[in-house]
Amino acid sequence: MEKMEKQEKKTINCAIYSRVSSSEGLEQEFTSLDNQRESAESYIASQKSEGWIALPDRYDDGGYTGANTERPALQKLLADIKEGRINCVVVYKVDRLSRSLLDFSQLLEFFDQNNVTFVSVTQAFNTNTSMGRLTLNILLSFAQFEREIISERTRDKMGAAKRKGKWIGGRPALGYDLDKVNHKLVVNQDEAKIVREIFDLYLEKRSLLSVAIALNEKNRKTKAYTAAKGNKFGGMKFTSNGVQLIVKNPLYTGNVSYKGQLYPGEHERIISDGIFKETQEILANNRRERKIAGTTKNIGLLNNILRCKACNSSMYYVYSMKGKNKYNYYLCMNAQKRGYKSCPTRLVAAQIMENKFMEFLRKITADPRIETNAWETFTLEEKIPILKSIAKVAPYDANNGILEIVLHKCDTSHKFALKLAELKHIPHNRIQIEIGKEPLLRQDLILAHQICDVSKEKGCSLRQITQWTGIPLPRLCQIANMTGISPRIQEEILFSQDKRLYRIPEYKIRDVISEIEWEKQEQIWNTLLKSAESEA
Repeated sequence: MEKMEKQEKKTINCAIYSRVSSSEGLEQEFTSLDNQRESAESYIASQKSEGWIALPDRYDDGGYTGANTERPALQKLLADIKEGRINCVVVYKVDRLSRSLLDFSQLLEFFDQNNVTFVSVTQAFNTNTSMGRLTLNILLSFAQFEREIISERTRDKMGAAKRKGKWIGGRPALGYDLDKVNHKLVVNQDEAKIVREIFDLYLEKRSLLSVAIALNEKNRKTKAYTAAKGNKFGGMKFTSNGVQLIVKNPLYTGNVSYKGQLYPGEHERIISDGIFKETQEILANNRRERKIAGTTKNIGLLNNILRCKACNSSMYYVYSMKGKNKYNYYLCMNAQKRGYKSCPTRLVAAQIMENKFMEFLRKITADPRIETNAWETFTLEEKIPILKSIAKVAPYDANNGILEIVLHKCDTSHKFALKLAELKHIPHNRIQIEIGKEPLLRQDLILAHQICDVSKEKGCSLRQITQWTGIPLPRLCQIANMTGISPRIQEEILFSQDKRLYRIPEYKIRDVISEIEWEKQEQIWNTLLKSAESEA
C-alpha cells in the first residue's frame, strides 16, 4: 500500500532563486549566492518524501537591486514558469525575490496563475493559505520599509556631504579631474582654458548655438572619459544643449549646488562670480524673449517619421515669422544643435514635403485611408496615427535628392527623386511681386477659377468663402462670374503676351460678363482691345 502511495506522489520541480544587491565579493570561490543556494537545496532535500527535487538550473542575480524586477535571472525564471517547467520557487528569504510590495504582489499573482508554490527557507509559511499570505505581506512590508529607510539615510548622507562642499561622485565636469586618493576635484588646466573660452564666447555672442558653432570650428571637444571596462565616452562636438549645461553650472565658481542653494566647495573656481552672474542674466533674458515670442507646440504630420539621412537625425516641425507671414518647416535637429554648416539639408518647407510624401506614399500602398478624398476628411490629430501605422521611417538624402519611404509591413526602401530646391519656400514678397507683374484681368480670372474649384471641392457657398477670405460678397461674385466668359477670351487673357491686356480697366470687363452669348462677348472684347490700342 505504501509503495502505491509513493508511486502516486507527484514530482515537484523546485527552482532556487538567489540575489545580492552588491557585486562586491562575487569573484570569490564561495559567495552569498552559493550560501543561499545551499540552504535552499537542504530544505528541498528535507521534502524529498513529498516528491520535491531541485532543478539544476541556476537563477542567480548578483549585483541587482530588489527594488524592481529588471533582473536577468528573475526574467529567465518567469519565462521557465510560463513554459511549465517549474512547480515551486524557493528562496532563502522573502526580500531576495523582491523588496517592493507592489512587485511582490504581482509576482505572487503570477505564481498563482501558473500553479506555482512559493517558499522561503528562513520564514516558514504556506502561500496556499490566507494566513500564509498575510504573514508574507507583513514580512514584505518590513522589507520595503527597510529599503526606504536605507534610501533616506543615503540621501541624507549625500545632502550633508554636498552642504560641506564635497564631491559625492559621478563623472567630473569639463575643466576638472578627480583626485582618487583624496576624492576631490582638481582643475585640469587645458580643459579649464576651454571652459573660460566658452563663457567668453557666450558673453560676446549671447547665443548658445553660435558658441557651439564657434567651438566646433576650432575643433574643441567635450570632456572624454574612459570607463573601468575600457569603454570610451565623450570627446564629441559641442551642441547648444552642451554649451548651456556648462554656462549654467555653478560648479565653475567653486560652489556646490544642493536643493537650489549654493555651498562653498572644496575645489578651485575656474570662473569669477561676475562673469557667471552676467551669463545667467543673458540666459534669463533669452528665455523671457522666447516665452514672449510664443510657446505654442507645433505638431507636424511627419514628426518622428522624417529624418535627415546625412546627419542621421530627426527632423521636427518648426515655424518662423517674417512680418505677418508664417513659414512652416521641418528642421534637422543636428542643424539646430550644431549649426547649419554641419548639415546639407538644414530645413525644408513643411507643406511641400508633406504633399510630396503623400503623393509618393499613395504610389506604394493602396490603403483606402490615405486616398485623397478620404484623407481630406480627417483632422491633423487623426491623420498622424494613421500615417504612423503605415510608414515606419522616411530618410531624406539632400545631397542626392532622394526621399526614401519604409513601410511597417516590410523593410524594403522605396526611393523617390526629390531635389532640395523643390522643398524651399518662395518668399511671400517675391510671390506678390511676381503676381503683381501679371495683368489685373489675368489675376482676377485665375482667382475666379480658384473660387469655383474650392466651392466644388468643399461643397460650400460663396458666402462661406467670403468669411474665409475676407473679400466682400459683391466683389467675390463679380470675380467668380468671369468663368462665364467665352473660352477663347479666357485663353487670350490667361496666355496672351498682348500688352493691351495691361491697359484694359478692370471695370470694363463687366460689359463682357453681363452678355450671355459668346459671339457678342467677343465683339465687346475686340472693341476693348482696339480702344486699349488707341490709348497706347
